[in-house]
Amino acid sequence: MSTPTVRLSYGDLAARVRALASHLAASGIGRGDRVLLALPNSPGTVIAGLAITLVGATSVEVNREWREDVLAGVVAQSRPRQAVIWGRDAKAWASVCARQPLDRLWVVHPGPLSESMHSVLGGTPAGHVLEDGRMGPGMGSAPPAPSRELDPGQPALILYTSGSTGTPRGVVQTFRNVDANTRSIVQYLTLGADDRAMLVLPLYYCYGRSVLQTHLFAGGSVFLDNRFAFPRVVLETLASEQCTGFAGVPFAFETIRRQVDLSTIRFPQLRYLTQAGGAMAPETIAWVRKAFHPAQLFVMYGQTEATARLSYLPPDRAEEKPGSIGVPIPGVELFVVDEAGRELPAGEIGHLVARGDNVTPGYLAEPADTAAILRDGWLWTGDLASRDADGFLFHHGRSKEILKIGGHRVSPIEIEHVVAEHPDVAEAAVIGVKHALKGEVSAAFVVPKPGRSPTMDDLQRFCREHLPAYMVPVLFTMVDALPRNEAGKLMRARLLPREDSR
Repeated sequence: MSTPTVRLSYGDLAARVRALASHLAASGIGRGDRVLLALPNSPGTVIAGLAITLVGATSVEVNREWREDVLAGVVAQSRPRQAVIWGRDAKAWASVCARQPLDRLWVVHPGPLSESMHSVLGGTPAGHVLEDGRMGPGMGSAPPAPSRELDPGQPALILYTSGSTGTPRGVVQTFRNVDANTRSIVQYLTLGADDRAMLVLPLYYCYGRSVLQTHLFAGGSVFLDNRFAFPRVVLETLASEQCTGFAGVPFAFETIRRQVDLSTIRFPQLRYLTQAGGAMAPETIAWVRKAFHPAQLFVMYGQTEATARLSYLPPDRAEEKPGSIGVPIPGVELFVVDEAGRELPAGEIGHLVARGDNVTPGYLAEPADTAAILRDGWLWTGDLASRDADGFLFHHGRSKEILKIGGHRVSPIEIEHVVAEHPDVAEAAVIGVKHALKGEVSAAFVVPKPGRSPTMDDLQRFCREHLPAYMVPVLFTMVDALPRNEAGKLMRARLLPREDSR
């Protein structure tokens, strides 16, 4: 595992994991306990997560940038005994601990914990871990953590996801879930000890965590890079570090497409790219395949509730099956069903349901929400899909986001892809808005390309040429950026139309 400033061998990693696990065990953490992680990507983050697993505890993972009241709510629901936090967040966590006391805070900080740091933390005891995962000065050693046999059904992780509404929910992932999904991904990506992934996705996001888990399982390596605000720097590092894989959400690939001239960078070791986290425009998919050739692009679909992954499109079938999310990953069953759970024939759109050892046992402390998604052993994903005669799946959007326009069921994704093909448009998002006569119509939010100023007339004319009349947005709102969560996924629920838009 490496970063721009740290390189750790497997021996280094194991030694630092054992050291922190010993301190966790000495502080009373063991099987069944929960420890919260609120950290950016760093070696210390990886080591803390593995140390928590080593003592048989459960890691509760959150975005450290959430507001204090949100973090306090997560602590109140998940009831961790301890937390591992970033040093610069000490003041915020002192406030959280004042509302929801914790036994101990482990502070990941590059230098010694000063008196002022201890003062900020108040009466909460603090341990010290350096950014590279070593124990901080003065921590000394602790007796080795007792070896524990893990129960496959025990929660390994609770990943808090902001969801489409922005309200965090804790998705429970057992050791069986993690093991099953990891083995499956390693199998279809054919990962081995020679593989090295460039990881820019956050580790509290199931996609980013799966990249780490699969490469550790395969004996490969991971390069953690938090500099995606400078995409060219990351891609130059991808080349210089001889990475064989890159994982990104659609926004990451769109950013690369707009900001980086790839003709000046060579990736001789790059073997594959993976894309998940939402539907990517067909034009962008085609660009990625051409720009990074001969590396293969795996278009994938999944959910945190399925640990990470549910389907993938084999690259050798990509041109034959444009727009498809592929076939089930090994060990997973996927069906398209009606409201009653009956399988639908090929070509019909219905609810996508899944079954496999990677499916979550449910949401933490949310029995009603759990019952809504888990029915008779099947995960109801909340997505609409269809299957073609060859068994390949096609995603038609979230069932809650499907628009009902003039008696037609319309996926906003289909409209977005067309709007984004306009030469003056960088990206677009579509929602439904109420209409006095039609009941519901579509409204588009558009990010123009730099220096471009498309008008509403231009955009509507373009859409009329490429869409049925009932799908053409009645309103276009120009925005500087679309709302996205910390992982780069579009958050349509945060979009509100403005009447004064062009």
